[in-house]
Amino acid sequence: MKLAKLLFIAALVASAYGQSPTSKEVEVVYPEAHALYLDLHQSPELSSHETQTAGKLASRLRGLGYEVTEHVGGAGIVAILKNGAGPTVMLRTELDALPVEEKTGLSYASKVHAKDDAGRDVAVAHACGHDLHMAAILGTATIMAHSKDSWHGTLMLIGQPAEETITGAKGMLDDGLFTRFPKPDVAVAMHVGNELAAGTVGITPGIYNTNADSLRITIYGKGGHGSAPQTAIDPIVIAARTILALQTIASREVKPTEMVVVTVGYIQAGTKNNIIPDHAELGLTVRTRKVEVRQQVLAAIARITRAEAEAANAPRPPSIDRYEGTDLVYNDPALAQRLREVLESALGKENVVTAEPITGSEDFSYFVEQGIPGFYFSLGGADPEKFAQAKAAGTMLPSNHSPLFAPDVDPALHTGIAAEVSVLRNLLNGTAGGLRKIGESAGK
Repeated sequence: MKLAKLLFIAALVASAYGQSPTSKEVEVVYPEAHALYLDLHQSPELSSHETQTAGKLASRLRGLGYEVTEHVGGAGIVAILKNGAGPTVMLRTELDALPVEEKTGLSYASKVHAKDDAGRDVAVAHACGHDLHMAAILGTATIMAHSKDSWHGTLMLIGQPAEETITGAKGMLDDGLFTRFPKPDVAVAMHVGNELAAGTVGITPGIYNTNADSLRITIYGKGGHGSAPQTAIDPIVIAARTILALQTIASREVKPTEMVVVTVGYIQAGTKNNIIPDHAELGLTVRTRKVEVRQQVLAAIARITRAEAEAANAPRPPSIDRYEGTDLVYNDPALAQRLREVLESALGKENVVTAEPITGSEDFSYFVEQGIPGFYFSLGGADPEKFAQAKAAGTMLPSNHSPLFAPDVDPALHTGIAAEVSVLRNLLNGTAGGLRKIGESAGK
């Protein structure tokens, strides 16, 4: 490790945590949390297949005295620690990894391959940082279990499967998450990324991200010989026209002031260069922030897709399947302001920033929509030196989901644990009624 990074970590511990009651506690639990991070990073599992991952986290939480229930909504886990009368506060981590081949060059890089739900062999990696989230929640859980004199109430830890397919939160709710277990008064989660330097956190009051809709479009043609296209109706050409036309939705149909993204993430068609296939499949992700814009964009996609097929004399209309979706995450403004002050006290005011809403999506919204005030904050993951260099050069560091994404673990994990403990202790030193008033005021 470079001297500059060592000095940074030392300064982070001394200054950001120096006045915080969790400084020594974080140092004590850090080695075990870091060991879990390395283990999880090297053994990722795809969405809805997180059996070993869930088991590793569940066994450690059970060993700390939590009442752990496994297989909630699939591989989901619920860990409860009761500590007298008081509010119920939920802290969530995700369990799943991505079908991405890691190219970070790290000594502990994932080399895992697995079969996806379509039976294809894919590389698997924690390219979204969920391994760090799980490591942080272990460190946080350990501190909370060993310092029960500093809080009261019920701590509810959630290990949620299938966040990357935005189906896991709903699955846990459908399996009785808030009927079999206590319904929390507040729900908390965080996400690491390279948009901020490690050692910092970002708070976004109100709208945090976007609505997300996943579409699978199948365009039907007429197969034939590649040398005789006049005998066929080429679905690849129809798909190409459709992809280009879809890009006009954001640029020409929706007001420029509205947030809209229509991305075609894959096109699958054909088996050989001289065979015109009889169908082509497109995979889309659609991001919006307003209900009416969401409806407008989805309707436009359907209209354009059908019109392009008809213009090409396709033998049948295309099929359009919306197979995944989630609403945007909303951060209760009053709760965000309250916890900003908590985080500033714990990490240092200079290490807590106001972050802009992002264009990603997250099914944490399903929990908030149950009438629970939510606080979802950003955790800096970028190496501070590289972050400063990129900012000066006007370039971007690898984003989440990139094969090159890897957080600067030591400062990021230290900060994540300290932030979570500080937030939980604040919320678990009040009353359930007081926390509920936050949600009631937000709903007015």
